[in-house]
Amino acid sequence: MYTTTHSLVQKLWNYCNVLRDDGMSYGDYVEQLTYLLFLKMADERSAPPYNQPSIVPAAYAWPTLLAKDGDELFDHYRHALEKLGQEKGTLGLIFGKAQNKFQDPAKLRRVIVDLIGAETWTILGADVKGDAYEGLLEKNAQDTKSGAGQYFTPRALIQAMVDCIAPQPGERITDPACGTGGFLFTAHNYITAHNKSLTRDQLRHLKEKAFTGYELVQGTARVCAMVKPHQRLGRPEAARRGATGRARST
Repeated sequence: MYTTTHSLVQKLWNYCNVLRDDGMSYGDYVEQLTYLLFLKMADERSAPPYNQPSIVPAAYAWPTLLAKDGDELFDHYRHALEKLGQEKGTLGLIFGKAQNKFQDPAKLRRVIVDLIGAETWTILGADVKGDAYEGLLEKNAQDTKSGAGQYFTPRALIQAMVDCIAPQPGERITDPACGTGGFLFTAHNYITAHNKSLTRDQLRHLKEKAFTGYELVQGTARVCAMVKPHQRLGRPEAARRGATGRARST
């Protein structure tokens, strides 16, 4: 598991080093990955064996990015981000105020085809995806110029704090400055790991009522909403309220 996660993080990060030559910051790179990964995974879930209805309008879905190249791709990607940001619910949170930060259409195409498109993300375990994203966030936080350290707490420290608190089924957990949701995610994992036989009511509470977070920085909230749905932390559509300073369930 570690090797898989480590190699995935390294692959994602190597592309960032290429894009930095165009002036893209670490934070911008993570944000662009958020947009593209969301579209890719929505497309994967709409295909067999999942066959889930996609919330992404067909005009802006993943196949439309694959079908274009050069300036046409560049313009379509920018337009897709703008239109998806006008949607309500999860799409509005993920893509709200989204902008294309790529400077070179060829490099955008490379990230779409060679990086995001080369993986089947839905077959990767939730822990791999979560760990890979956390690995990127940690690298971003280690870059003092990015200023992202204020949004990232090392996993070992989070785990130690959650172990001390020892959250239980039926309790409500609030993080008033949740950042990318590390504490909420770890608390969720603690409860499920230490309670193997949760009742139906306990599972419903865990999914819908147990976790509340607040985050004022929209870019950070969107990363939280992107990662946490993979971990089944309740309703991501409520996160927009958190991004504007009101309560949200994660």
